[in-house]
Amino acid sequence: MTVEMSSPSVAADGGPVPAVDLTVDLAGLTLAGPTLTASGCAAAGRELAPFVDLRRLGGVVTKSILREARSGRPTPRMAETPSGMLNSIGLQGPGIDAFLAHDLPWLREAGVTTVVSIAGNDAAEFTELAGRLAELGPAGGVAAIEVNISCPNVANRGLVFACDRDSTTQVLDGVVAAVGGRVPVLAKLSPDVTDIVAIAQACLSAGVDGLAMVNTTLGMVIDTDRLRPALAGVTGGLSGPAVRPIAVRCIWQVHAAMRDGRLRPAPIVGIGGVLTGLDALQLVLAGAAAVQVGTATFHDPTAPARVADELGTALAERGIGALRHAVGLAHESDPTAALAVRRQESR
Repeated sequence: MTVEMSSPSVAADGGPVPAVDLTVDLAGLTLAGPTLTASGCAAAGRELAPFVDLRRLGGVVTKSILREARSGRPTPRMAETPSGMLNSIGLQGPGIDAFLAHDLPWLREAGVTTVVSIAGNDAAEFTELAGRLAELGPAGGVAAIEVNISCPNVANRGLVFACDRDSTTQVLDGVVAAVGGRVPVLAKLSPDVTDIVAIAQACLSAGVDGLAMVNTTLGMVIDTDRLRPALAGVTGGLSGPAVRPIAVRCIWQVHAAMRDGRLRPAPIVGIGGVLTGLDALQLVLAGAAAVQVGTATFHDPTAPARVADELGTALAERGIGALRHAVGLAHESDPTAALAVRRQESR
């Protein structure tokens, strides 16, 4: 399947929808499209390759990689919820050596823009993983690194580093130093915090190039037939359309803090409940420069490409000729006037 990012379609008035510039500048990394896969929802991309030309997406974000192989949490590990799902996978994966030997070469040879997600049991593990990947750099197939400091479905809740400013700083200081500017570093934040702006400030002060917002939120389901928790791990990460309003709120708050000078400006990759192009547009208007599509791929493996097409059509129908002109537009008191200024400034 070939995905046309220019999104040719039919406008509401019956005429053709003009092409929209959907490219994204992500801290110096140019993405071909506005959508990426979300970590954990497409492994290392092979599963989606029969359905989508992965080269035409903004990129593939891999499942989080750890130093050693990990079997994850016991089954059952997934449960459906209204407008979403719970997962309690527990960062199952083959470890960095297997990833570098098998998955990364496939992605590189396929010409895929690859954002490698990393996780760790402590700051030292994060630093080691980031350093090994940064050594490879773009020539070795690593376009960027996403630092998963926010996974909620681990047995030790103390591993959710993004719930504490000091832990966040400790992890990201080491990662940023190890990477040394060779590839962009994105910090993936948790919505399960009292003040997400404070955590974002810790990330940006540590020197990350951008933020990925947000990871799943901690939830739980009880099986009323078995009279016990549905998941073996009791709790899991809630994803899907049900969490989209949370993601929009978090992105809005952080982008607002960037606009008023409380945070230094940095690109935000929006994540959370994106099922359609209009869902993605909400995240963009709140302040996201690009979006990730995750849970939707479980029932529609073409979702990352389809959402990009729908987003392009939605922008064109609103007279917005470039995705970058829409980023954070909902913060403006007069979006129409602000859009005109943005168009003029980009000429």
